[in-house]
Amino acid sequence: MPNRAGLRLMHVHAHPDDESSKGAASTARYVAEGAEVHVVTCTGGERGSVLNPRMDRPDVLENITEIRRAEMDAAREILGITQHWLGFVDSGWPEGDPKPPLPEGCFGLVPLDEAVERLVRLIRSVRPHVVTTYDERGGYPHPDHVRCHEVSVAAFEAAGDPERFPEAGPAWQPAKLYYHHTFNRPRTQALHDAVVAAGLESPYAERLESWTPEPEWDARITTRVECAAYFGVRDQALLAHATQIDPDGAWFAVPLEIAQEAWPTEDYELVVSHVPTTVPEDDLFAGIETPVA
Repeated sequence: MPNRAGLRLMHVHAHPDDESSKGAASTARYVAEGAEVHVVTCTGGERGSVLNPRMDRPDVLENITEIRRAEMDAAREILGITQHWLGFVDSGWPEGDPKPPLPEGCFGLVPLDEAVERLVRLIRSVRPHVVTTYDERGGYPHPDHVRCHEVSVAAFEAAGDPERFPEAGPAWQPAKLYYHHTFNRPRTQALHDAVVAAGLESPYAERLESWTPEPEWDARITTRVECAAYFGVRDQALLAHATQIDPDGAWFAVPLEIAQEAWPTEDYELVVSHVPTTVPEDDLFAGIETPVA
């Protein structure tokens, strides 16, 4: 097992539960190898829908802010991470045609520099060598995910510039920036095919029928981190977010052994590297020497 002591990884996510649904198994692997992993959660998830029927109760809905924080605490302990709240309010998922305006004061409407300064302050304090976030589509078009992308990319660039946000601490330039590509079509197809081959019903059949292939998008993946041994840890972290994750739902419809065999990696796109590296990679820390100050 590699020794990652002295290396620091920062994931920037929109809501509590995103850290468990995207990149959690590779997070668990790096923690086990001695890296320091930080998760920044931009919002409290206050406007998130309750997606687990067992939790769709008045007492849960009335206390959703506190409950989602407690769920994040539980997931944090399972993953072995340090977690930071950026302190913004969930924008919610706008529904309707046309979609209504976002609620006043939400993360999606916060002036960009205000959010960037908060994240720059954290980056300069934690001094991560690697930062991950979402692609320009947000992974999916939730306004908080798109805003998370915008804030993360801007903060990655600004953190190393001593003239930007000088009161946010001494400049620190992370070495690498990645986008998550967890839910890519080739992975979904591979899981579907493996489930069908095992004689089971696939939870992905309908999704794949309506999913237009984008080979040029899938080709953006540069880095596949082997982490199948930690899929169980990922699943436990997901289950900690009980308001969001239905234990009888599609998240767990593929048996663990089949998932580990069919697609044993979590996938990323290397966007910026200030250290020499060659793609394809199998490690987010590729090219970064250890220990690093």
